[in-house]
Amino acid sequence: MKRPSPLPQQPESVRPAARAERTGERHDPAAGAAPVTPLVRPEAVDAVGEPTLEGAGFRDVLRASRARRRALSAEVKRFTVRSRRRRNLWIGVGAAILVTVAGTAGAAYSPLFAVERIDVVGTSQLDPAAVTDALGGQLGTPLALVDDSAVKAALVRFPLVESYTLEARPPHDLVVNIVERTPIGAIQGAAGFTVVDAAGVALSTTPDAPAGQPVLDIAEGTQSAAFHAAGRVMRALPDAVRAQVTGVSASTPDDVTLTLGASGSTVVWGSAERSAEKAVVLDRLMQKSPPDRAREYDVTSPDAGVVRS
Repeated sequence: MKRPSPLPQQPESVRPAARAERTGERHDPAAGAAPVTPLVRPEAVDAVGEPTLEGAGFRDVLRASRARRRALSAEVKRFTVRSRRRRNLWIGVGAAILVTVAGTAGAAYSPLFAVERIDVVGTSQLDPAAVTDALGGQLGTPLALVDDSAVKAALVRFPLVESYTLEARPPHDLVVNIVERTPIGAIQGAAGFTVVDAAGVALSTTPDAPAGQPVLDIAEGTQSAAFHAAGRVMRALPDAVRAQVTGVSASTPDDVTLTLGASGSTVVWGSAERSAEKAVVLDRLMQKSPPDRAREYDVTSPDAGVVRS
């Protein structure tokens, strides 16, 4: 058997060139076997000819990664600084409002705003001093803690009070606005004459007929439909006309009749429907023909008022 022939050895001038090709070194034949400059692999060069991180060491990659994170963090902070400032501003405003509200509430419920004076307004028939004395229990109470139920209990004792409202005027004034009941006349009974309003609430009782109040002759008392019709009529009258009414009678809701002054002239009113229009027509008729020259005014139909002499 023949042994394989050994490969022919390459000349020394060829070996360095082949080694340079394997290792990426640039070989200069004139300089012998010494390498000149390491070459960068084509795949490690970007489009513009700059070296990339491919083939770089671990430390280089780590440093590049940290630099990238720092750059991203700086960008995030730059884009979010405005929102952080706005959030801090709103937090500051909210805290200031909370402090202000808490301080105001604390002062309002403290003795610094206690009631020292009670003013009663809106009264013409009631004695304001009597109402003030009845509400004396509220003196010294903080305005925010005034007991409305206690005020109501004190004013119930005054029949003329129809409604009321409370108004706090810091630092020490409590104002009581009163709406009084409007009497429409007096009903004669066993105890004398009782003044009532349109709702039938008894306001006062006197042995004799009270001055300035017409006498009411109403069938079935203050709970009847006739009484409520008479009440609506009296509330619709102008003050100048109402001051001349000395008597009111009604047996049904549709036959309300008024008596005027010493002359005894009568006003046939009819029902309480369209009372505001009837009141205007009656006022005009009375101006043209005063009660001392007229026996009867008929405003049953406000479109055609009639005067009978």
